[in-house]
Amino acid sequence: MRAFVVKKYRRPLELQEVAEPEVGDTDVLVRVEAAGVNQLDEKIRSGEFAQILPYALPLVLGNDVAGTVIRVGRLVRGFRPGDEVYARPDAARIGTFAERIAVDEADLAAKPANISMAEAGSLPLVALTAWQALVERGRLAPGQKVLIHAGAGGVGSIAIQLARHLGAHVATTASGANADFVRDLGADVVIDYRREDFAEVLSGYDLVLDSLGGENLEKSLRVLKPGGRAIGISGPPDPAFARAAGLHPLLVLAITALSRRIRRQAKRLGVAYEFLFMHADGEQLREITDLVERRVIRPIVARTYPFAQVPEALADVAAGVSRGKVVITVSS
Repeated sequence: MRAFVVKKYRRPLELQEVAEPEVGDTDVLVRVEAAGVNQLDEKIRSGEFAQILPYALPLVLGNDVAGTVIRVGRLVRGFRPGDEVYARPDAARIGTFAERIAVDEADLAAKPANISMAEAGSLPLVALTAWQALVERGRLAPGQKVLIHAGAGGVGSIAIQLARHLGAHVATTASGANADFVRDLGADVVIDYRREDFAEVLSGYDLVLDSLGGENLEKSLRVLKPGGRAIGISGPPDPAFARAAGLHPLLVLAITALSRRIRRQAKRLGVAYEFLFMHADGEQLREITDLVERRVIRPIVARTYPFAQVPEALADVAAGVSRGKVVITVSS
């Protein structure tokens, strides 16, 4: 089958023939019909995440899939050929920029019936990230205040909708051109990051979801109330992540040093910082399916590209997309 492969870090993806996926007892073989393109894909291709995600090369890239079940392993009970499904495969088994992929049944969910394959392909990674940040980690409750950075982006656009559903007061950062867009998604307060300093405007927040890192993350700590929490998805990784990921002890030490500054700043302010690297979870994805079918959450697709243009789509994402997600569509 055909797939786009990382052969060397920092080099362009290459389209080549690769072996068919092996289908284990609990696996589901999916014909890929759509695949979301994420910043994570670019970070992997560039080698930026090589230490915390030590993939063997060559590697088939791609972290989102929507498609149709072709066949199932002998122990699979929840899916059958012909089912329309979507998933974020386990981090150890990525490879959705291909014509077919085997996904563990536990990571898979039925595709929402009311959206297209392209829309479904845009959702798994960003929707699971939002769920794990706001629900699993953040335990966001009605009446609490949350700041979601980059509200027009892939994660931000879904997180705003989820936070609104959870009953939170939602602030977000966006360009002035996207102000009405993020308000329509559910933002109560919109900070134009080109004209205003959010740290001078906002205060007393329970939770921040930061997708930018660096100075933006440091300033985010200052808008939290005592006991509040900043959850970062762009880093720096923290010791808890390193230990949970089973990284080499020397790498754990290096990550501990890398995140020491932000953790110390958080401690001085009486708040907390956590790094989130989202994980595959079919059960959580089924919760998201329900929200999509009830029209609580709607996917935002900025552009679609045909399968042959995966490198162009990845370059588009690396350059920055103003609204929602870029999606690859694969003809059967």
